[in-house]
Amino acid sequence: MVKLKEVYKKESIPIMIKKFGYKNEMEVPKIEKVCVNVGLGNAKNEPKLLEQAKKSLALITGQQPVVTKAKKSIAGFSLRKGTPIGCKITLRNERMYEFLDRLFNLAIPRIRDFQGISPKGFDGKGNFTLGISEFLVFPEVGYEEMSKNQGLSITIVTTAEENEEAIELLVSLGMPFKKKR
Repeated sequence: MVKLKEVYKKESIPIMIKKFGYKNEMEVPKIEKVCVNVGLGNAKNEPKLLEQAKKSLALITGQQPVVTKAKKSIAGFSLRKGTPIGCKITLRNERMYEFLDRLFNLAIPRIRDFQGISPKGFDGKGNFTLGISEFLVFPEVGYEEMSKNQGLSITIVTTAEENEEAIELLVSLGMPFKKKR
């Protein structure tokens, strides 16, 4: 069993039951999926960027990404319908827990001048979105492979109904949020 899944079952569930007074283990919020997105505005001019992003995302997540294409043409951005503009991956089950374990314990602490993650990324329904400015915080991606700094967006979808429950769930799993002053 994946380490983070064990932590959820052995530590997070009892903490959540005690704090929120759930009557049953099945009431405790859990993580449903993790969506990882990379938007590449210059992909239409430099197709090499899209290939680099796909390769890096596959290394980071252990799963092949899907290329996203423009849904409609926008003249202001000189964008045509069907042009590749990014890639995305949806992780579930074992791969999701492996990815979150590496994100919490390896990647986030490698962020320069890191002082904690701001809890402002919640949407009001228990889902959290985190932006990372460069792939290089993940140890799988080498500096030689990246010709340009590319960022990614990570959305953690939970079954929590309120942000407070989701914050407690992520903290119990090891997410390093900023301390309130």
